[in-house]
Amino acid sequence: MWILYISCSWVAGIFLGSKASFTVLYFITAFLPLYFLSILPKFRSDLITVSLCLVAFFGGALYYTSTLPQIGEHTLQFYNDKGELQFHGMVAKEPDIRDNYCLLTLSVSGIEATNGEREVSGTALIRTNRYPSYRYGDILSVTGKIEIPSAFSDFDYRSYLSHQNIYSIVNYPEIEMLDRGQGSSFFQRLYLFREHLSASINRFLPEPQASLAQGILLGIRGNIPDQLYHQFSITGTAHLLAISGLHISIIIIIFFGISIFIIGRQSSFYIWVVLLVTWLYALLVGMRPPIIRAATMATLFLIAELLGRQRSAITALAFAASVMLAINPQILWSSSFQLSFTAMCGIIFLYPHFYRLGNKGIIALLAENNKIIAAGNVMVTSFAATLAGIMAIWPIAAYYFQIISFVALPANLFALPALPFILVSSALVSISGVFFPFAATIFGWISWLSLSYLLLVIQSFATSRFCYLESNHISTLQIWLYYIILTIVLVIFNNRKQIHHFFSKKIPRLHDNE
Repeated sequence: MWILYISCSWVAGIFLGSKASFTVLYFITAFLPLYFLSILPKFRSDLITVSLCLVAFFGGALYYTSTLPQIGEHTLQFYNDKGELQFHGMVAKEPDIRDNYCLLTLSVSGIEATNGEREVSGTALIRTNRYPSYRYGDILSVTGKIEIPSAFSDFDYRSYLSHQNIYSIVNYPEIEMLDRGQGSSFFQRLYLFREHLSASINRFLPEPQASLAQGILLGIRGNIPDQLYHQFSITGTAHLLAISGLHISIIIIIFFGISIFIIGRQSSFYIWVVLLVTWLYALLVGMRPPIIRAATMATLFLIAELLGRQRSAITALAFAASVMLAINPQILWSSSFQLSFTAMCGIIFLYPHFYRLGNKGIIALLAENNKIIAAGNVMVTSFAATLAGIMAIWPIAAYYFQIISFVALPANLFALPALPFILVSSALVSISGVFFPFAATIFGWISWLSLSYLLLVIQSFATSRFCYLESNHISTLQIWLYYIILTIVLVIFNNRKQIHHFFSKKIPRLHDNE
């Protein structure tokens, strides 16, 4: 449990470090509990744990402060809103290609100032035309106005970009190519392979199935039509388009089975194969917060399997959060991070109760038919997991996306069974399209069928009456109140026997006094 306590302390420290300033003196006080080790030897382990938690807490607060940008002449942010300037840098990520434009993440290394070229550091988001096309590792010379990101009335775009350490944007500048292939050779090969996979899907699947497969399998969502994306949003199924823990889990289960079948359980080598595949897939689709969280949790699970010491899921989740915040503290305020973790918390804390209640209902209705009970349990599992996730995330989703979907539960129940088939068939199409085009044609029909089923489900629920409600007035106070009430209800429900036993003792005593 000490990992859970330390991880939570680190996360709490980063959060409070954004609200108040802490000095190194606070960090020194973290070692005060160690003073009592000789005085209270019976509490040795508790005192050490408290000290480690305080170290993590104050360390997290100081670490957050240290990661804040220090604006000066050698930082790109210093040149925001200072007219047209010329600067150069490297495309640090795969371009985000949309319908009518392209977004480039440029790691800037130099700028032309009034007194000559000056070295600077910082990241700029550049909006430009789709053509000519650019790639990761390209060195570009850019001439345009460096601006502060705007904060719209319905979306804090500035805050959204700051969580990615981006504080400057440039709209449709003049761009000159200086060099190519200057990034990591590993990532260049990986992104090139991703392009080949995407091209295979385009070649062997029609639209909109091709765009849907690219989004679900490879995380390339720029080609999905806006109307279709809106339908996924209002039906509460937009998470299917974002690579998340659900996708990673399916990949792990598939390769777990394949590795055991080929290698066997006698050797632990099958675990390392699954670990390698997990992180390669995470790198391929982009290391976004839900993907890092899922891959980190998978790593903990697999290492625990290797050591024969499975632990609590909440411990793994908390440790994954602390690792992600150590990489980038700003993602604590990212909507994807918050949605991903609340969904996992919902599954950890709510799913067992929903499953138990559903299972009791199935057994009560079908007490004599074991085969139907087994099939019913599959439905109960799907229903319980979906309901747990929806109950956990809906206030945050309504706050960020201003939509409350009334069909999210049935839409997910019908849509989720298609996801494994889509992932497997789309992967077979993309890979065989590169090496065995004839086989890709056959796999393409299977993939088209599963993708078409998903489209039918989404479009059917999206056109139903009273599908969703716009929610423009949800406050953070209301969200906190919802989670406090939900926590109290869970605590009471989990300790109902002790509470009943306590009151059953008290009530007779009251009667005796009378």
